[in-house]
Amino acid sequence: MSDAVRRSVFAAIEEFNASEGARVPASEDTVLLGEGGAVDSLGLVRLVMAVEQKVEDDFGKAVSLTDEKAMSQRNSPFRSVGALIEYVAAQL
Repeated sequence: MSDAVRRSVFAAIEEFNASEGARVPASEDTVLLGEGGAVDSLGLVRLVMAVEQKVEDDFGKAVSLTDEKAMSQRNSPFRSVGALIEYVAAQL
């Protein structure tokens, strides 16, 4: 499932980049937030929405990536693309 989730998240990043005129590299090593992050807080919200929609389209299951569980984790699932992929896979 991890490969399917990875493809889905990378596709959402491509869609986000096209609609936002952004350049978020589709790489698991890409830092999303914090020092050297690819997006600001508003960009993260839009990216997460794109990922949630793509995952629902691809897997037929709605996921909420900004619930209390995500926000209270010691290591944020939004620190990198790889962490986001792992979190999405766990949610599915």
